[in-house]
Amino acid sequence: MPGHCPVLVTVRVLDDVPPLRCGRFVRAFRETLSKCAQRLGFRVVHYSIQDDHAHFLVEAQGKVCLANGMKSLAARLARCVNRVFGRVGRVLADRFHHVVKRTPTEVRRALAYVLLNARKHFRQRRRRVPPVVLDGASSGLWFDGWKGRGPPPGRYADAGRACEVATPRTWLLSKGWRRIGLVDPAEVPGGAGERGRIRRADVSALAA
Repeated sequence: MPGHCPVLVTVRVLDDVPPLRCGRFVRAFRETLSKCAQRLGFRVVHYSIQDDHAHFLVEAQGKVCLANGMKSLAARLARCVNRVFGRVGRVLADRFHHVVKRTPTEVRRALAYVLLNARKHFRQRRRRVPPVVLDGASSGLWFDGWKGRGPPPGRYADAGRACEVATPRTWLLSKGWRRIGLVDPAEVPGGAGERGRIRRADVSALAA
């Protein structure tokens, strides 16, 4: 993984963890994320929280920086879950997935997948087109690449909050993806999986 590369990371929680998409957890996690979104060689640029998993779009300067950054992020996420829900013990499932994004097309697709992930799950559950609103359980408020006007605020959007994510520095995440076209907030990302090689890493230690 040469240089600073955009990476799409998915972290899943165990079945006995309460649903993460609630106002209490979302707001607590924002505060937690703001403390670890930037570290040497690692930046969390965007995220979305679903009931049993979270997606992160990060920039990492090589495998070591990615591993160390995810170790910190995953540990903080686990502690936040236990604190908010008054529980103890493991939080994260044994494995996480990450996919390096190397082209403007791949990065543009990853941005839509993360920021509009709630629309994907809405369509899968309810079999109808979801409403066009800003997902408050994501970093969509800080995204400046919406096509036309940004989506109206949805639940937990909290427009007056401080920014909890890092500004992208790679060419792909700051400028390159725009060559493919801005992201329409009415899009529904496909659920057929991301292209590219998916790597798995053991995160049992990260949940400690």
